[in-house]
Amino acid sequence: MKKQQCVSSPTVRKGLDFVNKALAYARATDTFFLKFVALLMICFAATLPTAQAQRKASRPPNYLFIAVDDLNDWVEPLGGHPQVKTPNFARLAKRGVTFTNAHTQSPLCNPSRGSLLSGLRPSTVGLYTLQPGVRSVPALKDQVMLPQYLAANGYATFSAGKIFHDGSIKPAERQREINTWGDNGALVFPAAKFVNTPDKIKAMDWGVFPARDEDQPDWKIADSAIAYLKAAPADKPFFLGAGFRLPHVPCFVSQKWFDLYPEETLQMPPVKDDDRDDVPEFAWNLHWKLPEPRLSWLKANNQWRPLVRAYLASISFMDSQVGRLLDTLEQSPHAENTIIVLWSDHGWHLGEKGITGKNSLWERSTRVPLMFAGPGIAKNAKTNRPVELLDLYPTLTELSGLPARKELEGHSLAPLLKNPKAARNWPAITTHNQGNHSVRSERWRYIRYADGSEELYDCQNDPNEWTNLAGNSRFAKIKADHARWLPKTNLPPVAGSAARLLVNENGVWMWEGKPIRKEELER
Repeated sequence: MKKQQCVSSPTVRKGLDFVNKALAYARATDTFFLKFVALLMICFAATLPTAQAQRKASRPPNYLFIAVDDLNDWVEPLGGHPQVKTPNFARLAKRGVTFTNAHTQSPLCNPSRGSLLSGLRPSTVGLYTLQPGVRSVPALKDQVMLPQYLAANGYATFSAGKIFHDGSIKPAERQREINTWGDNGALVFPAAKFVNTPDKIKAMDWGVFPARDEDQPDWKIADSAIAYLKAAPADKPFFLGAGFRLPHVPCFVSQKWFDLYPEETLQMPPVKDDDRDDVPEFAWNLHWKLPEPRLSWLKANNQWRPLVRAYLASISFMDSQVGRLLDTLEQSPHAENTIIVLWSDHGWHLGEKGITGKNSLWERSTRVPLMFAGPGIAKNAKTNRPVELLDLYPTLTELSGLPARKELEGHSLAPLLKNPKAARNWPAITTHNQGNHSVRSERWRYIRYADGSEELYDCQNDPNEWTNLAGNSRFAKIKADHARWLPKTNLPPVAGSAARLLVNENGVWMWEGKPIRKEELER
């Protein structure tokens, strides 16, 4: 009888050893019955590899869920900056699907992450600001978050770094959200600020620090995620969240990452001096006073180029930590049954529209990297269909074969992961404070502010959004087509809302509790 060749599994090897012993005994005793039993056992053993493979394939996939803080489209697969070096983003893109038209629900950490993890829009729940935490929002108090739903359906869940917004989950409530918590990646600071920005907050800084990569918060976050991945349970699927902090300020990295971007050859982002001449004045209200300096201050203090360089250097270091995770996964027994999801919570301006930071409804703030790779997902593919971070919850639900949750407001990306050219019927919607929305389709961006003022950009022919077409009657139908997608529910900010809060009190627009006075505008 021909020997079986597939004996890589320990279970199969033990089974075959027993069969061979039984067969040898049958031959020695010349017992017909034993020979017959041994023959049956050989046939059974031959089916073991196939059965094991089927069980492995039928088990829900693991998730390596990589979040990045304040990362715009300056990565190789999106081409946002011609000099950026992100070999691991490029490596991941070859393995899966890159969404080139993905957008956040809010250009601010807390409401963006709260929306992604809850599956509900900021305007649906009234969460627009850095405070309060998600569980202090009445509509989210008992909402089943994405990691909770996976855990309730058999997943082991783990988080390192920043998945939820910092401070959003109270220490006593952490176990309710995620099974196991790893290293948070506490920030480290030099003895004194490198850059004396108008706002003295120590996190608003950039420069060469620390000397060793191993002392970086993101290195420690990667270490924590790697340790979990190496010890991940074999008897159940897992959700591993790794939230990297860079390129969020402070943009601190060691010298070798700055060396990738020599200052003398550094290419600056395209800006137009009169870019805001056709932009409604109300747009300034969305970023009235921020820790992030204006472009005018950066130029006056010779800090524009250093900031751009530091942001690029921070991206490349963060990319190297993504690479460490990918290497570990590829060398693990989970490689063939793990889906990688990589996303950023929102973008970041570096001088465009005269500002740095986020807190706008333009492409630079709303567009984010979003990539999937793993079993059942198309390889080396891109899609320009408009998608939202809100879509991640229903997507993972479908990929895991779990019942859909009817309250979720996003739409599964599963069809696009199989066929990147599949039809998509929805635009991407971004909201910043009550009543301010952007609607992004494949070609157009429509913005309507709380005072009724509008913007319209042809992103195909005007990728920098330099020409506002909202006042041109030729585009009235396009405006109307996009306006119908504006959220119908616009809850006021929940109690306790603070930090980046814009409200109207008795006809006066207030920013963080103080009246907006046009004579105080910093351009």
